[in-house]
Amino acid sequence: MKWPAIGYVRATSLEDLWTAQAAHGGSAQVLAGGQTLLATLAFRLSDPKVLIDITRIAALRGIGAQGGVLRIGALTRHAELGRDPLVRQHAPLLAEAVPLIAHPAIRNRGTIGGSLAYADPAAELPACVVALGATIVLASARGERRVAAEDFFTGLLQTALEPGEIIAAVELPSATAATRCAIVEVARRSGDYAMAGLAACLSLDAAGTVAAPRLVFFGVGSGPVLAAKAGAALAGRVLDHAAIGAAQMALAEDLDPPADMHGPPEMKRHLARVLTQRALGRFLPASEIAA
Repeated sequence: MKWPAIGYVRATSLEDLWTAQAAHGGSAQVLAGGQTLLATLAFRLSDPKVLIDITRIAALRGIGAQGGVLRIGALTRHAELGRDPLVRQHAPLLAEAVPLIAHPAIRNRGTIGGSLAYADPAAELPACVVALGATIVLASARGERRVAAEDFFTGLLQTALEPGEIIAAVELPSATAATRCAIVEVARRSGDYAMAGLAACLSLDAAGTVAAPRLVFFGVGSGPVLAAKAGAALAGRVLDHAAIGAAQMALAEDLDPPADMHGPPEMKRHLARVLTQRALGRFLPASEIAA
């Protein structure tokens, strides 16, 4: 199908953006990477009267690390996340997630801000930022505010964004020597949305004791699902097969997946247990792996 007739405004600064939003109100739609918006326009699922192109706004770009915090501008493209040395050093989970996101053409255009704002429940980056304990920086003509990633996703394709707000940046605590992170998923084909996935982060001390575990599942709910009971089953324990088994059992209380085109809820629960073993198994000591 063809797009509907539509206006176009290019904003080159945040002030330009606020001015355009004031002029066009709710009939305007922000355009960043466009990897979701352009498809919904083609299928007439979106019908904005004006597109406000924000891709030239320098304030929404850049990656920097200071004071134990990695800040990633909302316009950072997926491919940039995958190759940036600061991301690999301070938030390696994001770099590991990039090859799982769709295909190279989409990774070269799609942005982290766009992915988080769309909030697809089967997407990798929303789960990653929750697992990493990130803060989402929101901006509007009223000013700036910060929302914890786990509070940002409020339902199916729903977020804490208010009218007139955009995502300006993502802030993440820098990884330490004790940090362990992994992302695993099951998909029918490379590049497809995940049938189920897991972004996992935790800390391991010299004795192998787990602290601050965050297991965040995607593709199994209306958004990223932080498995609090499974995390509690791991916290304070030495990571071994028994601890992983306890976390797998606790998932029964954490997950209530809906049936979808891939299969019934029990299939999703089974995949979640398998992914828990795969992700946490990466951090087992050699003696446990051989056992």
